[in-house]
Amino acid sequence: MAKFRFAAILALISLMTINAQTKWTVDKAHSKVQFTVTHLIISEVTGEFKTFDATVESSKDDFSDAKIDFWADVNSISTDNDARDKHLKSDDFFNAEKFPKLTFKGKSFKKVSGKNYKLVGDLTIRDVTKEVTLDVVYNGSVKDPYGNIKAGFKITGSINRFDYNLKWNALIEAGGAVVGKTVEMTVNLELQKSK
Repeated sequence: MAKFRFAAILALISLMTINAQTKWTVDKAHSKVQFTVTHLIISEVTGEFKTFDATVESSKDDFSDAKIDFWADVNSISTDNDARDKHLKSDDFFNAEKFPKLTFKGKSFKKVSGKNYKLVGDLTIRDVTKEVTLDVVYNGSVKDPYGNIKAGFKITGSINRFDYNLKWNALIEAGGAVVGKTVEMTVNLELQKSK
């Protein structure tokens, strides 16, 4: 009976170890959150959020069961133009005073093939939350020269800014919008495994 109990305890400990969630933090020096939108139909403007963070937990090496929570500080938006950044923070767009953060809460992270995944989650901008599907390339994990385990991802997707009440919509003489409605997002994310 004692042997059976001991074996059962060992099996339980083994199961708990297998299912243990590994926590990952963002290596902000090697990560970037960017967006691109058309300007006057003929060109593009690229910006970024300089302040952001995420928590990622996974019990699988391929991250296929990853739980992902992300946020960015709207006041950290930068397009290398102070006047434009001020406009983006106004109520015409993000209203950073009232809605200082945008958030993403992952619902599923599934492998499609090879290094390619689909990430589904709820994106909240201002007071609007909508489900989005993003394309992810998982570039693998390595040990850096300091003994840290790193994992790299490239995340891309697009949203219609009008869906999130980013409503400013001046038109040019030719009939197109000064600022396009589609916002392309690119996130290069390097994670570090917590010790």
